[in-house]
Amino acid sequence: MQEAYLFEYAVIRIVPRVEREEFLNAGVILYCRDKRFLQTIYTVDSHRLLALCPKLDIPEIQAHLQAFEQIALGNSSASPIAKLDIASRFRWLTATRSTVLQSSKVHPGLCVDPLATLQKLHAQLVL
Repeated sequence: MQEAYLFEYAVIRIVPRVEREEFLNAGVILYCRDKRFLQTIYTVDSHRLLALCPKLDIPEIQAHLQAFEQIALGNSSASPIAKLDIASRFRWLTATRSTVLQSSKVHPGLCVDPLATLQKLHAQLVL
C-alpha cells in the first residue's frame, strides 16, 4: 500500500462585490509539505462572473490568478512573496483578505499524489 501524505488546501474565490459577499469558486491551492508541493489550478467562468457583476474586469481577475499561480510555483520574478519558503507562500496565498480574490478556510486531508488530488478537488469544487 502506498503511503498517504498530509495535505492542506483552500478554494480560491472570486468576490466581485466584497460588500455583498457573493462569490464564485474559481480554483484550488494545494500544499503538501512532505512532497514539497504547492500548486494552484483555476478556471475563470466569464459568463457566470459577469452575471454576478457586469462591470467586472475579467482580464484583471485572470492576471491576479496568474500571479497566485506564479507565487505558488516560486517564480521569483513574479513577486517578492514568491521568494519565501513554500510553507510561507501557502500561508500568504491563503491569508484572510477582503479583496476581489479570496481563499476559503484551509482544509486538511491525506493523499498519495498531490497533483491528482489537486485536479480532483478542482473538478469537484470549481467545475
